[in-house]
Amino acid sequence: MEKTYYNPKDLKKFGKITEWNEELGTKFFDYYNSVFEDGKLSAREKSLIALAVAHTIQCPYCIDAYTGDGLERGIEKGEMMEALHVAGAIRGGASLVHGVQMMNKVEKLSM
Repeated sequence: MEKTYYNPKDLKKFGKITEWNEELGTKFFDYYNSVFEDGKLSAREKSLIALAVAHTIQCPYCIDAYTGDGLERGIEKGEMMEALHVAGAIRGGASLVHGVQMMNKVEKLSM
C-alpha cells in the first residue's frame, strides 16, 4: 500500500486533542456535540450538511466520518451525491462570481 500524508486511522485519534489542552478540547467537543443534536434541523439533516461541507473544504477525515454517520442515519447514497453536487455548484459559483473582479480589473487597466 502506498503511503500518503492522510492516514485514515488518525480519525480515531481525534478525541485525543484534549490531551494537550483539556479545557479547550473539552469546550470544543461540548460545542461540537451540541451542534449535531436535533434542533430546528434534525441530526440526519445536519449530517448531510456536514458531508457536503466536508467535500467543500476537502477534509478526508470529515468525509470518512460523515459518510459513515450518514449511512448510520439512513441517508441514501443518492442523497449524499445530490448534497455533494449542491456543494460543488456553490463552490463553482463562488469561483465564477470572482470572475467579476477580474473583469472589473481588465476594464480598469484597459482604459
